Amino acid sequence: MLESTLLSTIIRQHRKAAGLSQLQLAEIAGVGKTVVFDLEKGKETVQLDTLLKILHVLNIKVELHSQLMNEILNNNEKS
Repeated sequence: MLESTLLSTIIRQHRKAAGLSQLQLAEIAGVGKTVVFDLEKGKETVQLDTLLKILHVLNIKVELHSQLMNEILNNNEKS
């Protein structure tokens, strides 16, 4: 599981590498300016669509993996 402190570090470092302020990132992502601040401070509750907007702007890809998903994909490949 991804801890909020790790996520906050990832977001902050990507934002800084992109040369964006918190306000600039929020404006580009179309979210409130406090959302970026809260995420970088490790806030654990945020709307999924809001988080995805921020990650998209920072070019951070999210991948989901599970045993069940692997089994479904394997079964589909065999069909």
